[in-house]
Amino acid sequence: MEALRQDDPRRIGPYALLARLRETASAVQYLAHGTPPGGSGPAANGTEPAVVVTAARPELAVLPAFRRRFQAEARTAALLAADGNGERPGPGSPVDGTDGELPWTAAPYAPGLTLADAIEVSGPLPEQAVRILGAGLAETLSRVHATGAVLQGLAPRTVLLAEDGPRLTAFGPLGAAAAAEARPGGQLSVRLGYLTPEQVEGEEPGPASDLFVLGLLLAYAATGTTPLADGPAAEGAERIARTDPELDAVPEELRGPIARCLAKDPADRPEAGAVASELAPQGSADLTKDGWLPERLAAAVRQQSLRVRELSATGHLPESPAAEPTPQAAPGSAPASAPAAESPVAADTGTTQLGNIARRVPTTDRATTQLSVPQELTGAPASPASPSPAPTPAPAAAPAPPLPAAPVPSVPLPLAAPAASPASPASAVPSASPARPGVDRRGLFIGLAAGVAGLAVGGGGAFALASDDGATDDPKPAPSRAVVAGLPPRPRWVYRHPAAEPSPLAAALWNDRLLVLTDENGATAVDLRTGRRLWASPEAAEGHTVLPAGKDLCFVAAPGEFLWLSAKDGKVVHREAHAERVPGAPDLAVAGVVGASGPVVWFTGSHKVTVKAPPPKKGKKRGKDRQVVNSYLFAHDVVRRAELWRTPVPTGRGPAAPAYRVIAVRENDVVVRQTPATLTPADVGAAKGKAIFRSFDRKTGKQLWARAIGAVAPAGAATGDEQGLLYAAVGDGLQAFETPTGKPKWTLNGTSGAPYGTPVVSGTLLHTSNLGQEVGAVERATGRLRWRRSTEAVPGSAAPAVTVSTTGRTLLASDVSQVTAFAAQDGRRLWKFQDIGAQEPDGPTITAPYRVLATDGTAIVQRDRVFYAFPVA
Repeated sequence: MEALRQDDPRRIGPYALLARLRETASAVQYLAHGTPPGGSGPAANGTEPAVVVTAARPELAVLPAFRRRFQAEARTAALLAADGNGERPGPGSPVDGTDGELPWTAAPYAPGLTLADAIEVSGPLPEQAVRILGAGLAETLSRVHATGAVLQGLAPRTVLLAEDGPRLTAFGPLGAAAAAEARPGGQLSVRLGYLTPEQVEGEEPGPASDLFVLGLLLAYAATGTTPLADGPAAEGAERIARTDPELDAVPEELRGPIARCLAKDPADRPEAGAVASELAPQGSADLTKDGWLPERLAAAVRQQSLRVRELSATGHLPESPAAEPTPQAAPGSAPASAPAAESPVAADTGTTQLGNIARRVPTTDRATTQLSVPQELTGAPASPASPSPAPTPAPAAAPAPPLPAAPVPSVPLPLAAPAASPASPASAVPSASPARPGVDRRGLFIGLAAGVAGLAVGGGGAFALASDDGATDDPKPAPSRAVVAGLPPRPRWVYRHPAAEPSPLAAALWNDRLLVLTDENGATAVDLRTGRRLWASPEAAEGHTVLPAGKDLCFVAAPGEFLWLSAKDGKVVHREAHAERVPGAPDLAVAGVVGASGPVVWFTGSHKVTVKAPPPKKGKKRGKDRQVVNSYLFAHDVVRRAELWRTPVPTGRGPAAPAYRVIAVRENDVVVRQTPATLTPADVGAAKGKAIFRSFDRKTGKQLWARAIGAVAPAGAATGDEQGLLYAAVGDGLQAFETPTGKPKWTLNGTSGAPYGTPVVSGTLLHTSNLGQEVGAVERATGRLRWRRSTEAVPGSAAPAVTVSTTGRTLLASDVSQVTAFAAQDGRRLWKFQDIGAQEPDGPTITAPYRVLATDGTAIVQRDRVFYAFPVA
């Protein structure tokens, strides 16, 4: 901690700066006071709470790529700081904002030492402290990995040891970077201080990469030195990739879990949740209740807290105490004496390959290059003529006597949310203005590219972020990459429906070429190859159904008419008003589209007719005429633009046309079921609590049969196949029935209290889901369960919706919190995707569930107004 420099700001956002804490490769941290939005206000003594403000380096903040990366990592911090339900940050969460053009974040100050400082002060940690440290970090990694993200934020200088447990202070590669610099063309080059075996081999980091670094950190915490650090720098990458770590100095009880984390093959490393359970079966929080830090470290933390409290009260940096803990040498090294106040602390060469650990300004870290990307891969630094040069940081003032530096913004570990149950997408980081309850879609986490467009991986521990913020003009889709187990593939594109327009009402695929969206203002077409918006048609406002109408036209069903739009430019080519559909029925009201198959669309409609009173008997007055509602089921060919037939059907509640949904389309008939909301009381009573299914001849519209099937309820999930079988949820089980006889063919017992959702037919299999957030595959012919897997989503009020890729090889389960991909044949869990954050600073909380549309080799994932195009098998 040192006094503010002449060129340091005195205020950032609502915070008055008190002292400079330290510099990182990408930012400067300050101690400040002020009440953050949502904070608890002044303390009992009248002083405002201390906060840590992290301000981006000005020379980097001019880069759009840096700002997106900085904001994405701030959102990750807010997600991890969110309360147990994961819905929004509590008062102790980080906040962010901009001061002029300078991005910043702020978080409540928590006294503590970084892991690197703790090793300097007290040497290796006791075994119990290492267990608590490892379990807390693993619990957090488990939650991060459940979102489909990779943290890449672990390093000895990013892990804080506080009195109430370990905390994390970096939330991505930018916060943990050993070096960051601007490059020509507006690129940001970031070098991490470590490599994993898979990165040495040129692969991208995945969740298992975080586990490898966790193993290095725990070995460092237990011994004071890092495995694989000894030896020539030029051979560092080879040691990481080929050499077994030397763990003899690690306590025996810890050696096994650390060794498993350091396995060369990512597939051999444990999951984060398993590591947490092995190190602390009862949870790390329980182990910190009676104190967990060695007394030497606990005393240093208390002393640091006193100094900060005095600074907050007086506004003046207090004099250093006369006596401070003397750093203790790591095993096998010479004892270190207390350094003089004017002497900088020596670099910790035993751990520098894990990042810029020594207490000094980030510079080119020669000791870490053997564990980073070779110089020829990262490219030369920006030249002075570059529009965004990266000047050499000013040297730091000599540190105060060896009191460890105050911590950076942190998140306490462990988190309240259980590791195995990822919460619903969390709220975004509030701005410096009043807190907002949104969910930020821009906080997309996809491997290394979390929240950042234009990521270019340079190999190893370095990557570059380009400044382009939009989709590419290249009409070719972006090449897909090998999928890292557990992580979603990088989307080919991301389309965000303009914030000035209403959220989409309907989304549909047109001939594997367009994604067509409708909203209250019109229809929009998006190119499926590039994600570019092609046209908008205001005449298709409030359209609720979109279908292909041949090779050139797009059919849109709107409330008052049917429209045929040109797929090329969105112009209306043909329209049919419902008022002209039935002669003599200008008041025809269409209830909605029932379903479609090929060029044929079915829908229901109704209109009022006047029934004349019968002639009165002699001496009697003539009765009154009365109005009744006549309802019909229509079949319409959208290619020929011709009605095929209409057939009378019973009028539903209202009175109005019944709302039907197609259950099965077969060669000769179509089977429908009425939605419960449109059933009249008489219908409900006559059916005795069962659903009534109706079959209509596809050529003539004649009703062939109407009956209950088994004990299927009006709202019970049901679907049919082309062979005449009906698959439906009955109680907690799933049954197959022959139609129209209703004879049961097989029954599959389910989980108590977890009824089945709507199954999906795919080849010889029937893919299922249930309220317990499980999906599976059943053999259609026999009902034999092929496999069943949990999505690991938080239980909700509905079963996941199931979508199968066009090849039948990938099953995608979508619900309110995530999309999970499985191999359709054997149920292998492939990846999860969660889109995290808030659409706009003061936008509403997003509660819309995920939706999936399958097209050729691509799954279009929708969350409200944002669409991601993921490559799928």
